[in-house]
Amino acid sequence: MTANYKKVKRAIGGDQEALLFLLQQQKEKLYRTSFSYVRNEADALDVFQQTVLLVIESIHQLREPKYFSTWLMKICINVSLEVLQKQKKVILMDDLMVSSLTSDMATSAEKIDLLDAIFKLDEKYKTVLLLKYYDDMTFEQIADVLGEPIGTVKSKGKRALAKIKPILKGVYLDDRAKTRQRSIE
Repeated sequence: MTANYKKVKRAIGGDQEALLFLLQQQKEKLYRTSFSYVRNEADALDVFQQTVLLVIESIHQLREPKYFSTWLMKICINVSLEVLQKQKKVILMDDLMVSSLTSDMATSAEKIDLLDAIFKLDEKYKTVLLLKYYDDMTFEQIADVLGEPIGTVKSKGKRALAKIKPILKGVYLDDRAKTRQRSIE
C-alpha cells in the first residue's frame, strides 16, 4: 500500500490535511489540464478553483482510493468543458500555454500549429490527445478518466492523429517548399 493510497483513504474519511496534501501534489497537473481546455489564465484558475471545491465537497463519495487521480482529472475535464460551453467564445492562443504545455523539442511555431490543429478536432478526439501527450497519461488511464473501453480510446487516438497529420503536413510541406525555393534563387 502506497503512502498516497493511505492519504486518500484518510481524505475520504474526512482528514482535510491529507486531502490538501493530495491536491497540492496534483495542482500543476490540474492547472495544465484546465489551461489546455480553456486556453487562458483567468479561466484556467476558475476551473482549478471549481475543481478543488468540488473535490472537497465530494471526496467522501470516492469509493476506490486507487482511482483518486483519475477521479480528480475527470472532475477537472468536466468543469473545463462546462466553462467552455458557458462561454462559447473565441479562444486566443497564449504564449504561456505554448511554453507550459509542449516539449522542448519543437519550435514555437510547431507548438502553436500543433495546438491549433488539436483544437480544430471534435471534443472526443481533442480530449484523448491532450491527456495522452500533454498530461502524459497512458491509454488505460485515459479510458478510466473517460469511462470508456481502452479499445475505444486507442481508436480515438489513432483517428485524431490521422486527422491532424494532413493539417500539419500541409503547413510544413509548404514551408519547406518556400525555403527550398528561396535557397535556389
